Amino acid sequence: MPEQHESIPAIEDAVMPGTPRFVIEAYRTLAERAKEREFGLIEEDVVILDTETTGLSPQENELIEISAAVLSGREITDRFDTFVHPTTLIPAEITELTGITNADVAHAPDARTAVAQLAEFVGGRPVVAHNATFDRTFIESVKGGVDVSSIWIDSLALSRIALPRLASHKLSYIAEVFGCSAVSHRATDDVDALAGVWRVLLTALADLPEGLLGLLANSHPDVPWTYRPIFSYLAQEKPDAVFSLEAARTRVISDESSVEHMDADDMPSLEVPRRDQVEASYAPGGLVSSMYPTYESRAEQVEMACEVRDALATSTHRVIEAGTGVGKSMAYLIPFAEVAKRNGITVGIATKSNNLADQLMYHELPKLSEALEGGLSYCALKGFDHYPCLRKLERLVRSRSDIVTTRDPADTLTAMAVIYAYVCQSPSGDLDALGIRWKSVNRQDLTTGSRECARRLCPFFPHKCLVHGARIRAARADVVVTNHSLLFRNVAADGKILPPIRHWVVDEAHAVEKEARRQWAVCVSADDSRQVFERMGGKDAGVLGRLSHELAGRDGSTLYMGLVSRCISTANRASLTMAEAFSGAREFAKTVRSGGYDQVNIWIGPEVRESDDWSFLASSLLTAIDALEETVKALHALAENLAQDSPELAADPADLERRVRELFDGLKLIAEGTDDRYVYSLQVNRRLRAGGEAFTAERLDIGETLAEQWLPEVHTAIFTSATMSVSGGFKHFEHAVGLDRLPSGSYKSLHLDSSYDFESNMAVVVAGDLPDPRNRDAYISALEDLLFDVHVAMSGSVLTLFTNRRDMEELFDLVAPRLAAEGLELACQKRMSSPRRLRDHFVSEKSSSLFALKAFWEGFDASGDTLRCVVIPKLPFASPTDPLSCERALREERAWARYSLPDAVLEVKQAAGRLIRSSSDTGVLVLADSRLVSKGYGKKFLNSLPTSSYQRIEAKRVGAYLSLWRRAHEHGRS
Repeated sequence: MPEQHESIPAIEDAVMPGTPRFVIEAYRTLAERAKEREFGLIEEDVVILDTETTGLSPQENELIEISAAVLSGREITDRFDTFVHPTTLIPAEITELTGITNADVAHAPDARTAVAQLAEFVGGRPVVAHNATFDRTFIESVKGGVDVSSIWIDSLALSRIALPRLASHKLSYIAEVFGCSAVSHRATDDVDALAGVWRVLLTALADLPEGLLGLLANSHPDVPWTYRPIFSYLAQEKPDAVFSLEAARTRVISDESSVEHMDADDMPSLEVPRRDQVEASYAPGGLVSSMYPTYESRAEQVEMACEVRDALATSTHRVIEAGTGVGKSMAYLIPFAEVAKRNGITVGIATKSNNLADQLMYHELPKLSEALEGGLSYCALKGFDHYPCLRKLERLVRSRSDIVTTRDPADTLTAMAVIYAYVCQSPSGDLDALGIRWKSVNRQDLTTGSRECARRLCPFFPHKCLVHGARIRAARADVVVTNHSLLFRNVAADGKILPPIRHWVVDEAHAVEKEARRQWAVCVSADDSRQVFERMGGKDAGVLGRLSHELAGRDGSTLYMGLVSRCISTANRASLTMAEAFSGAREFAKTVRSGGYDQVNIWIGPEVRESDDWSFLASSLLTAIDALEETVKALHALAENLAQDSPELAADPADLERRVRELFDGLKLIAEGTDDRYVYSLQVNRRLRAGGEAFTAERLDIGETLAEQWLPEVHTAIFTSATMSVSGGFKHFEHAVGLDRLPSGSYKSLHLDSSYDFESNMAVVVAGDLPDPRNRDAYISALEDLLFDVHVAMSGSVLTLFTNRRDMEELFDLVAPRLAAEGLELACQKRMSSPRRLRDHFVSEKSSSLFALKAFWEGFDASGDTLRCVVIPKLPFASPTDPLSCERALREERAWARYSLPDAVLEVKQAAGRLIRSSSDTGVLVLADSRLVSKGYGKKFLNSLPTSSYQRIEAKRVGAYLSLWRRAHEHGRS
């Protein structure tokens, strides 16, 4: 057994920030109490197990070591240890990780023999393993492995229930924190560590609030659940205890500060650091170098920080295009944090991607807080569905209905247990880091939406609720990090979601207009409609069925049953008329000529509305609108009466009233089509025989709305991104976000060069002689040869970004076999494929290449030799039948040049940005659209790229050029 750790990390450092004092004190004594506790039957004859393998995939990898130990009480009474002889050599990285060599396993039993010996040793006892699914899957993939045990207990999942505030639930971390044996990536050592951790987990489970384990043990008793016997046994210590989640939440939030920051609107002036103070933060020996010892000051970063400071001092706005490598986040964080601390206000940062938000929350802000005198308070705010709904949790744990899932319902019980434990020890937090298997768990059963939230009808509202509590806590923080979608939902909700924040950084701002349009769109879809009416139910199902059952025996039941009956009747009619309306929409789509490979997107413009086919569809829409209105009235009457006599039952019908009203308002808006702030459209999925239809109304002018509803309430907004200008100008972006509607002097736009050497490290190649795409056969044939030559010249690591699926899939079928013959792998973003898995594979396989669509045009990082070349076969102009483009063309003469052209330029800039992600990266951008040289607007694309030079080369010579370029740059690096 390895030596014990000489020093155990302090519990304060081992738990997540914000952990209540009573939780810390309980964790602090766990190790000692675990040595003394007696657990009777649940710690007798338990087998602790661990395996080592040649990799992570049971289909592709094999066992190389199995270790197990019988645990009785505090003692290991028997052991089983064996190497396993695999059919292939052990990879070098596995030997480096585990220390297991090919010599070690040379004379070991094969997997079938070793597993049979293990089965005899285990003898059907319960098996405990950390991430048990991994070990079990490998063992049961061997013939006879299913005989080892029918009871597998995952100590990883159990640790998330027992120790929800621990910063990590890795076995090595838990073992280190609680002074158990060390983990060494050898199965024998890991078994010793888990044997010690097991008792700690049992002790921690017993510490959970009284009655909770009994509640969990008795929930959905018909579902086989590994943890039920453990919880049931531990609950017997206090069999009469009754759990109260309200009491648990009251205790956990009792120590929180109740002092909110000031609203900057209420302050006469703002104290802002001087420019020389800001500059000193980035100088040698300054604040930033104390955070990052290897930091080197960058002139562009200092200039950006000073511009941010000046904007704060003058209550004006900035548009700052900062090239890759400038260090944007630290340039705006320091002046914003200083202003927040000096003035006692809350400032906000909105990002497009979770990656950047996580970088801020888990790296930059903690370092900044540590470096600043007095620290820095910060928090993240996410959408409703990122937080558990405690009202739904309470309902589900006590429900007698079957758990809704297409997989193992036990995963839902485990998710409930994890959430209960977490919210009993956490003042705030969300679901994202709880390790819940959402593929098996119906997220809607455990979360709520903004529209669905019961608010004042919920016993946890507002302080005990994690959603509304997060907003309250955000009002006490110096810095709030959120995303674009929540920022714009807050605008639509008249500021009722976020605290009053008057100073914002909008990072990744190139995506602002698109995200705001998505958030402010009114959409009435067949899927949403079906879900609403399915949830509503009828006499024996859904919300109305449950209310019928619960109200039947109450005083005044005659009134209520009449109201419920009215709701059922009107809902049945509304559901039927909505289904007929969407069926009519599908038939209508067949009469309209529209582009689209799978998804038809029809502009509902004046010509369409004047057609006979639309008149026929509009008639069915009006019938549905009338039926929805009657349903709204019936639900309102039911909810209003219940709120007076049985408020606990009013939340669901009140929510359904809101949802049906939204369907009514949305369908009425689109059917009438008189609000000229919107562009109206119909979407139909051709691949489906039914379902997937949607009517949509999108805001046409996002800038107008921002200028009227958001910017006047904001003192300073810093819009920043690496891609905002077109040919050096910002007019397109300024119009998109409404800055050009503000008084003169309200804002300033500037460009800061990248800190990276694009001129030396990036080449741009224009293959301007490809045939016109309208001559499809010649075009596809020439593009096939070009793509083959590029991939061979670069030896893979090529990302080709297409604008349509048809071209991508046809060319993949042509190019992939040719590349395979050259030993090069090519993947394709096919239907139903996971973009995340494609990304992970591309990054992990150095020479692999990928054909991809929209999801990869931005936000995809693959530094180094993983990505050596980006190919853009066709400029990404919006489709001429795109409803937004059509509506703009109807209203403005030069709409294409004002909107579609700059949008396409920015998309190409984003794609080019995938290439150079660090100072040492090199790469080539190949542009294969002949319009770059044949059309005057081609210069706008080329002049907007990060490098000023490009090579115009015949398509047949591109491969040779790339080979020479690659050799020169690889030689230069060597």
